[in-house]
Amino acid sequence: MRSLEEVLKAGIRDIPDYPQAGVVFKDITPLLADHSGFAQVVEALAAAGRDDDGAPLVDKVVGIEARGFILAAPVALALGAGFVPVRKKGKLPGPTYEESYALEYGEATIEVHQDAFAPGDRVLVIDDVLATGGTVEACLKLVRRCGAEVLGTTVLLELSFLPGRERLAGESLSALVTV
Repeated sequence: MRSLEEVLKAGIRDIPDYPQAGVVFKDITPLLADHSGFAQVVEALAAAGRDDDGAPLVDKVVGIEARGFILAAPVALALGAGFVPVRKKGKLPGPTYEESYALEYGEATIEVHQDAFAPGDRVLVIDDVLATGGTVEACLKLVRRCGAEVLGTTVLLELSFLPGRERLAGESLSALVTV
């Protein structure tokens, strides 16, 4: 069996100048197409939502649009938890909370349904890449505004040359790989 490091190295490729010049996009589609590698990544991400004995600690798993959905939904199933999508503005029906933030190459607003969590729900937040930390920070604010407790955030890939970890100082944060 390949190590997690080997799986990630083989499954994440760089796409230069996407979505704009100067940005190197981290493409995870090769990883997603590799059944055994994808399953290994889901289990590694789910570990952040378990105690030392392997028992689930969370009630809900949040996935941040869009690639966070792909990772968070199977993590929620692995943990026996509900899945909550945090979406771009205007994509959710019904009453929502919204939070705006700056990206490394623009601005955005994300939303969550106001009734997505029961008061006190324990939540694991999953995303694909931690860059500047703006998306995760906005998501954490939304989860807390709904009355839920954030147990932690875990990402597939952390870009160490950007200030995401600094921005989220004090938060429980883990990454499967840091570049």
